[in-house]
Amino acid sequence: MKYLNKIILLAMAFVTWNCDDKIDEISPENDLSADVIFSNFSTIEATTVGIYSGMQDGDFIGQPEMIADFMADNVNFVGSFTTLQDIRDFDANATNNTINGMWFDIFDVIRDANNIIVNLPGVNQEDVSFVSTENSTNFESLRTQFIGEAHFSRALATFQGVNLFAQPFQVAGGSNPGMPLVTEFFEGDVTAFQQPRATVNDTHSFIESDLIVAMNSLPETNGIRPSSTSAKALLSRLYLYREQWNDAANMANEVINTTGFSLAPDYSFYNNSSTEHIFRVINQADDGAFGNNFDTFYNPTSNNGRGDLAFSEDLISAFEEEPDDLRFELSFVDVDAGDNEARFTTKYPFGATNESDPNVLRMGEMYLNRAEANLRGGTNIGDTPLNDVNAIRERAGLDPLTTVTLDDILVERRKELAFEGHRRMDLLRNDLNLKPDNGAISAPGSDKVILPLPTDELNGNPNATQNPSY
Repeated sequence: MKYLNKIILLAMAFVTWNCDDKIDEISPENDLSADVIFSNFSTIEATTVGIYSGMQDGDFIGQPEMIADFMADNVNFVGSFTTLQDIRDFDANATNNTINGMWFDIFDVIRDANNIIVNLPGVNQEDVSFVSTENSTNFESLRTQFIGEAHFSRALATFQGVNLFAQPFQVAGGSNPGMPLVTEFFEGDVTAFQQPRATVNDTHSFIESDLIVAMNSLPETNGIRPSSTSAKALLSRLYLYREQWNDAANMANEVINTTGFSLAPDYSFYNNSSTEHIFRVINQADDGAFGNNFDTFYNPTSNNGRGDLAFSEDLISAFEEEPDDLRFELSFVDVDAGDNEARFTTKYPFGATNESDPNVLRMGEMYLNRAEANLRGGTNIGDTPLNDVNAIRERAGLDPLTTVTLDDILVERRKELAFEGHRRMDLLRNDLNLKPDNGAISAPGSDKVILPLPTDELNGNPNATQNPSY
């Protein structure tokens, strides 16, 4: 498997972090043993930072979110890439290079996280050389933080995978195949990496366990790096997907009540520092791998993009039902890759420089998670579902609702989180067809609404099993 051979990412200088920081370039090294890496604080920190370099690959954050919207009814893909056309048409196969890239980039991040999770706990202060006295003094707390960041990263990667490659919890109560659970760092023996697929329930339990470690290891705020608040936010999403309503509402409520995070007053938070953001993977102009998928695909050629991804007519209709919705103003009309008039989002405006900073977790989702979980659980944890939905609507310039239904919440999720990769799972977990006009092939539980395991994985892992119909 690809992740067995990928180089370790290191930086030979300290990185200073704050809310406005960008991730510094990290240079690759492939000749340092674990003993060398974990004997120096600079390389320990750089190895932790290297996890985020893996996240910046567009096959980890980028392609999955794009696919989640154009496999569903939010986005039209009109581009010329046949691998993406096949996914759009529910006609992909196990040799699809885009799917191959996503699968192995997930495990690249898991591999890099495991390096910290496996090797760092046994490292003591006296075993490490330091340049900074402050880092020496605070080594135990920093070690705990780095391990927590690695657990969060592994959880995020595993969650990406199970959502793409496994049927959701609702199909078989979580008894269906999920992801291989890899907990070792590669040091030459491939056996530990030839894991069978755990069930979705076991995969979710693995993610939950990692996030609980992160929640208990990280500070509430942590600059642009994951925090305990990030872990709670992802737990809220996990519990929502599993219909654990009280848990989902409680986790979202804890995030909402955390100092330093709040619903932004307007939509200027995109690509800017804001209390709205819970976790982003920061991109910069000279680091195009991450931003490229969003900026290039979501912009027309007039803004240095490809014009491949535009609003679907169905999404436009949803916005036009309330034409004063300020979120609809985050768009413009131009020409798509097929030379047809189309509407594009402004959430990723940097077609020339590919430096957008897409959200992984943000406050708008937390209000909607809490609203849905409370509504479906018959509770009012933190606030009422009506008040939470109206908070989202007020920011969008819409009149408040007097009553709220599940359909109302799903409409708000659709419009609030459009182009951020939520629509596919929101439909599937609510037993709604991804594209009703397509009929049975895009219906919940259909074999083709999830992706195949790549042929390379099946060839390298004799214990892996393929999804039905592939």
